[in-house]
Amino acid sequence: MDMPMVLTQFLDRAVSLYGEKRAIICDERVFTYKELNERVKRLAAGLRKLGIRKGDRVAYLAPNSVEMLEGFYGVFELGAIMVPLNIRLKPEDYLFILNHSESKVLFVDQELYHLIQPIKDQLESVENIIVHYSEEGCGETGYDQWLGSHSPKAFDRELLGEQDVCSLLYTSGTTGKPKGVMLTHRNNYVHALSTMHHLRVSDEDVLLHVLPMFHVNGWGSPFYYTANGSVQICLRKSSPEMIHDALQKHGVTVMHMAPTVLNSLLLHYEKYASVPGRNVRVVIAGSAPPPAFVTRVEKELGWEFIQVYGMTESSPLSTVSVIRSHLKHLPIDEQYRMKAKAGVPMIGCEVKVLNNAGEEVARDGSEIGEVATRSNGVMKGYWKNDEATMEAIKGGWLYTGDMANVDRFGNIEIVDRKKDVIISGGENISSIEVEGVLYDHPAVLEAAVIAVPHEKWGETPHAYVVKRDGKSVTEDELIQFSREKLAHFKAIKGVSFVEELPKTASGKIQKVHLRNEYWASKGITGKFVN
Repeated sequence: MDMPMVLTQFLDRAVSLYGEKRAIICDERVFTYKELNERVKRLAAGLRKLGIRKGDRVAYLAPNSVEMLEGFYGVFELGAIMVPLNIRLKPEDYLFILNHSESKVLFVDQELYHLIQPIKDQLESVENIIVHYSEEGCGETGYDQWLGSHSPKAFDRELLGEQDVCSLLYTSGTTGKPKGVMLTHRNNYVHALSTMHHLRVSDEDVLLHVLPMFHVNGWGSPFYYTANGSVQICLRKSSPEMIHDALQKHGVTVMHMAPTVLNSLLLHYEKYASVPGRNVRVVIAGSAPPPAFVTRVEKELGWEFIQVYGMTESSPLSTVSVIRSHLKHLPIDEQYRMKAKAGVPMIGCEVKVLNNAGEEVARDGSEIGEVATRSNGVMKGYWKNDEATMEAIKGGWLYTGDMANVDRFGNIEIVDRKKDVIISGGENISSIEVEGVLYDHPAVLEAAVIAVPHEKWGETPHAYVVKRDGKSVTEDELIQFSREKLAHFKAIKGVSFVEELPKTASGKIQKVHLRNEYWASKGITGKFVN
């Protein structure tokens, strides 16, 4: 009989081969893989006692912690479905997601409990709320005491199938209500096998969990780093100072993060001229980073920069950008430029860039099309939303909504989200390309470019800019700077200076808020939803 590909096998392997090795470091607490497994067994036993059965949904609202990490495996032991919640939403968002998912149990960190309190009485399916790090006054069941009251002895697992849904991940909801992405055990298992190869994961790795685990399970890191017996460091908060300290203290070898978080680390390096750790792999996903980031990371910090690309609906990663052996003769600047692209399909993934006629774009680095992918990682569908599922998956291909070109070497370069492409005088402008130029200016700390209406051209690029401390620059200077570096139709036509840019919990800039802010500044009511 074939062995199904189910995620519980990953922790089983770690316990068998690395049971006595330190596994998880969280705050000042250290757990071996054997101790982690005992906590998982207690959690599963406690959930079963609460009436959780196969297919039930169990929600988590927590920062990166051992409690969050063990939740995946404890929930899976029952064949239940993990519903990780974005920690930066509003109470009404949690109300929608918890009711829509019909979650029965909610685990919430005591620091985030205030986000649940206002909507607690409106929850339709949640029967139990259990609080991590519970302090007196929360009025709910405290996690540590509850966990300790259950046996760590071998748990009689539910029979799992690889097509069983293991997690329900809600997208950001910028195009209306959030959609619940159903990922199966097979989705995450096959994704882990491919990703651990491309990222060269091993038992010598020390992973610093910078990316929130609720964000596509932190790109699947609780699965493939656990399977390989790596050490995992959980940071409840990940400021540049905390990351710096963890790098020094724990000998970190790999981190996953968004470009905005990397930018904050580069700024920290500039300020203190101190680079902790060498031989560190920095895995970046989200919006495409400026090539200058790659140069600085590899030359100044001495770290390895690895760009990846994907989305929640594909488990999430589909491409990886590394310099293939037969291209290492290229000039170093060209290699850095290539590393900033989304790259090439991972093993087990097919990725195409298709024009409006459904044909693959030319490998000329200029023709733009939509990215479509097909793999074992593509979601089962959207929870209770067949219409949206059929819109996203056509003929077995997931249409991502990301626009890209392909260079002569087959590297895919994301130029924008479909909704973020600026169309000026009939010409397509990549906001990412314009942002990359602005990041080259010494006074620019962060930049985001959106389309704004123009009487003659239809749309033109407008920049929102955060200035570096102690640096000054005017709107006219930045406009002229962009005109010197870009074709004039691509250059920005206006600048708004701001203290900070709106971001998601993973560090991705939320342009929808900038568009709404721009319209509001012009006295126009209404709201963008995409």
